[in-house]
Amino acid sequence: MSPTVHRLPAATDVSLHALVWDGGDGAPVVLLHGLASNCRTWEAVGARLHGLGHPVVALDLRGHGRSDKPDDGYDFATMGDDVLAVVDGLGYRSSVLVGQSTGGNLVVDLAHRAPDRVAAVVGVDGGSIELQDQWPDWDDCAAALAPPRLAGLPVADIVAHLRRAHPTWDEAGIEATVANMEVLADGTVRPWLTFERHLRVLRALWEHRPSKVFPDLAVPAHLLLVDGGDDWAVAKRAEAKRAEAFGVRVTWFPGADHDVHVEQPDEVAAAVHEVAVSAR
Repeated sequence: MSPTVHRLPAATDVSLHALVWDGGDGAPVVLLHGLASNCRTWEAVGARLHGLGHPVVALDLRGHGRSDKPDDGYDFATMGDDVLAVVDGLGYRSSVLVGQSTGGNLVVDLAHRAPDRVAAVVGVDGGSIELQDQWPDWDDCAAALAPPRLAGLPVADIVAHLRRAHPTWDEAGIEATVANMEVLADGTVRPWLTFERHLRVLRALWEHRPSKVFPDLAVPAHLLLVDGGDDWAVAKRAEAKRAEAFGVRVTWFPGADHDVHVEQPDEVAAAVHEVAVSAR
């Protein structure tokens, strides 16, 4: 079943673009993308979860994709409140929140702030990220992780790069990732999330310390983490060990892409479904 496209009210004067799969007796599932990404990267996972009986919504966070782009509100609390407003509007009483990368940390933060609205959380190669471990100084983090300047590049070059970098992805996954950017009439791209707003969300991620949240987390949490054999994987191992000490479940995806939800939607959907069933 294909999703229906909606604009759903969030904060005052802010609406979020959403893909909605209506119906199903399972626990509702809310899918949140990572920094500078978009809801279409969840299309394959969303369809599979709906096939397993879950009502599902995938959202473009504020500033991203086709959602509204206000000048402020790029902290975790405000973005999380956007999500709660959408969930309330859909009538989801207690949802499984799933976030990839930065979105994983966002759902952990949201579950900590509003545990009565959340059945469980799943971080997909996110949720335990602690950037201050590697970059104690914000300016150093911003310099290291500032986004590339993609505006003005031909979309054909972006597509070619994605195909080279991710040979295991299908064309739907490539198209969904290209949707991180607006394609202009001249065939060039412009990121939906501006450079300045990107840094503001990055700052929110840098400020977030999930190891200080997990001890007080009142809902089940499961991390689906990628081990790419690189330096980042070493950092993730340390983060995962801290999380496991507080009862967080961790499943590893060896050799997978950071966007494992695009690369392995069957496996990710199955893991989310297991969490949703056990949380009911």
